[in-house]
Amino acid sequence: MNIEHIAVIGAGTMGRGIAQVCAGSGYQVTLIDVIPEQLEHAMASVRKSVEKLHSKGRLTDEQREAALANVTTADEVAAAADADIVIEAVVESLAVKKRVFAELDDCTRPQIILASNTSSISITELGAVTHRPEQVIGMHFMNPVPLMTLVEVIRGLATSDETTATVVALTETLGKTPVEAQDYPGFISNRILCPMINEAIYALMEGVGTREAIDTVMKLGMNHPMGPLTLADLIGLDIVLNVMEVLHAGLGDDKYRPCPLLKRMVAAGHLGRKTGQGFYTYD
Repeated sequence: MNIEHIAVIGAGTMGRGIAQVCAGSGYQVTLIDVIPEQLEHAMASVRKSVEKLHSKGRLTDEQREAALANVTTADEVAAAADADIVIEAVVESLAVKKRVFAELDDCTRPQIILASNTSSISITELGAVTHRPEQVIGMHFMNPVPLMTLVEVIRGLATSDETTATVVALTETLGKTPVEAQDYPGFISNRILCPMINEAIYALMEGVGTREAIDTVMKLGMNHPMGPLTLADLIGLDIVLNVMEVLHAGLGDDKYRPCPLLKRMVAAGHLGRKTGQGFYTYD
């Protein structure tokens, strides 16, 4: 399949990052979100990110121009109708994603691929609401998308070899490294990462150490680039909670039970960097 036009559904942190990377790689991108203000914020963020990367020498003049020129916006999912592939990056909710995939199945050409940036939700379940489950696949980008090179490529039960090969090739043209994973809760990355973060939150709740102590031990003792509580704030505590709930429900093991402190913080709206308050306070 010849891919020239990519539609990205959802203009949040992940969606705008994916749009930026795709546009900078020479693809025409339509960034779609039903909230016009979200689109305005996303485009301002893309411009800021592109200029920053260009000033640091991480983007060539051509990549800078492409990233700024190749993105258009729309506030209706139907704007994805002419795309050659769609990458969904809406909120991490099975019900919401199912609704989006059913709508995309109706408005896009039957031969195109529908990909999801989900970090934990079943690709098989998303494919089941469409008439093309063999063309539904996971493309799990890492945050921040312009800087992180990994993309997990997740095959649902019905995903075809052709779809997988196309997405792997596309990922490589974006300058990313594709790693294939099977469709089990959390895939590879969050099956390992989020339980570690959850355990760090338990350690904080139980007074095993302060937030600084827990993060410092993991940085200096395990050579992690940042501590698990700092990382949770970066990811978003609501996302961490969503993943833990998927792991707990999907695998049925209490070792995946979300920490009560995590649930309390999400209920209070303390979601990390994006709200200015998480385990740490941000401007």
